[in-house]
Amino acid sequence: VKVKIPFGNKYLDAIFSVPEKKPTYGVILTHGAGGDMNFSHLVSLAAYLASHGVLCLRFTCKGLNVAYRTKAFKTVVEYLKLSDDYKLSGVFLAGRSMGSRAAASVVRQLSQDDDDDDGFIQGLVCLSYPLHRPKLQSKLRDEDLLLIRCPVLFVSGSADEMCEKQLLQGVVSKMKAPKKIHWIDKANHGMAVKGRTTDDVMEEINVQVFSWLRENVQLEHK
Repeated sequence: VKVKIPFGNKYLDAIFSVPEKKPTYGVILTHGAGGDMNFSHLVSLAAYLASHGVLCLRFTCKGLNVAYRTKAFKTVVEYLKLSDDYKLSGVFLAGRSMGSRAAASVVRQLSQDDDDDDGFIQGLVCLSYPLHRPKLQSKLRDEDLLLIRCPVLFVSGSADEMCEKQLLQGVVSKMKAPKKIHWIDKANHGMAVKGRTTDDVMEEINVQVFSWLRENVQLEHK
């Protein structure tokens, strides 16, 4: 279901992937610095979640400014929260690369607004979280992560040039939130692995994300 979500004087293009049965939980998903909501990995994850009973709303927000992307993400969260069509008990925020930075920022901001902490946001899924720029490991983008309290899942490639394995493990060990890292062996930032098809890698990611969601909320297993 295609929708346009009002954002300032513009609209954000978004698509709902709706399960057959009435969903209790949803995932809001956005893309990295390049691309849009039709990036193949997002389409694949959205279809997988919907087929397993989880509503997925993915949206496009162009712009390389994280604060702007964060604002857009917040708007989408509010939109879904107030939606009459889908009465959800809670949502998980998810993003790929820069989208996961925006998602982390939203989770931190909303958890710090006491009036807003109504438990609607259940957790955060970071796909290829860009912890640092390539070859610039000294500056870590970890400030939001260290302040988050809800459960966080990281899915990262062990050869991701923007997320050195030991550095992510170091940040995660300092996080107060319940957290889990799933490493995709030998995958780079784009989740490409020599000798494996994209579909094969996506299947691994999709299964991981869904089973983690299930561990964190009561989802019926299909």
